[in-house]
Amino acid sequence: MTRPYAEVIGDPIAQSKSPAIHGFWLARLGIDAEYRAHHVAPDALADYLAARRDDPDWRGCNVTMPHKQTVMPLLARIAPPAATIGAVNTVLPGDKAGPSGTNTDASGFLEPLKPDLAETHYYRMARIIGTGGAARAIITALAGHGFTLVVAGRDPGKARALLDELAPKGEHHAIALSHFADPTDFAFDDREGCLDLVINASSLGMAGQPPLPFDWSHAPPGSIAYDIVTTPLDTPFLQGARAKGLRTIDGLSMLIGQAATAFEHFFGQPPPRGHDAELRALLTQ
Repeated sequence: MTRPYAEVIGDPIAQSKSPAIHGFWLARLGIDAEYRAHHVAPDALADYLAARRDDPDWRGCNVTMPHKQTVMPLLARIAPPAATIGAVNTVLPGDKAGPSGTNTDASGFLEPLKPDLAETHYYRMARIIGTGGAARAIITALAGHGFTLVVAGRDPGKARALLDELAPKGEHHAIALSHFADPTDFAFDDREGCLDLVINASSLGMAGQPPLPFDWSHAPPGSIAYDIVTTPLDTPFLQGARAKGLRTIDGLSMLIGQAATAFEHFFGQPPPRGHDAELRALLTQ
């Protein structure tokens, strides 16, 4: 007997924590369904979607690297969040025309920042490292909350193009990633009443990837350090921030937040968020 299922696709995919997250919630709610990881190489993406669209048990999939943008032309419809961001992280069965795409990364990223965003600030600035699919969601989300953005990438031209596309109305800045690598003696002004974020939206610092070259003299006093990397969870980036006395947000915060919205799409009810502490303990074993 078959049962409903959703999955996460990517290349590679073995490192994904999504099956553990969704499996935990399914068990807690007593839902007879499954969530699993499925390896899909770039040249197999179209075949994957063609096979799934006629499967009545398929409830959709989350999309991770490197498919968040390349999946878009293969979908019948792109929902507004994903259309604005220019990246899809959640694919749903859709209708007879074919699967549809949306994006839950932006809402997931913002979730742990909600108390901060509810406050009034006379200035908000975010330094964002990275120019990939996750960075697109983060740039879009923060531009919508009044942040001045500094986007750093290996290619400053790509960073500039992202800002021109996703946040054309603000006076934002694109710089080379190397700018943050060396110490600075810049004297920051009074940051009282400001909200400063420093965000690693790249894969740098992830297990198997090069380290992230960031010197914490570039962060204003009182900054919040946010790393979307989940393996390892306590990255050198976050360790450096704590050593400077800064508040940190780890990658599980965004991962669980975006998964919660996707879970409701897949299985028709919100996950039991009252058990987040237990879920975190499970994911960090």
